Amino acid sequence: MRQDTHPDYHPVVFRDRAAGYAFLTRSTATSDQTIAWDDGETYPVVDVEISSESHPFYTGKARTVDSEGRIARFERRYGGEGRGSGGGTG
Repeated sequence: MRQDTHPDYHPVVFRDRAAGYAFLTRSTATSDQTIAWDDGETYPVVDVEISSESHPFYTGKARTVDSEGRIARFERRYGGEGRGSGGGTG
C-alpha cells in the first residue's frame, strides 16, 4: 500500500464568531491561527460564517412562507373560482 496518500486528519477548532460559539472536532482543514482549548492544548482554529448555533433553521428563527397569502394573490391576479377556462382577461 502506498504511504502518504491521505490528507492529514487532525483536531481543529471551528469558531462561529457571530454566535460566539466554538467546537473541537477532527478535520483536514488547516489554519495559521491557533487557540488554547479547555484541555490546555493548542489547536488550529478555523473561523466560519455560520454554524448550527447561528443558522436560522436550527435556532428556530427561520422564516415561514405565507402560502395561503400567495394562493390568494395568485387567484386575485389570474382569476379565482367561477371564471371560465381560457385566460384571465375576460
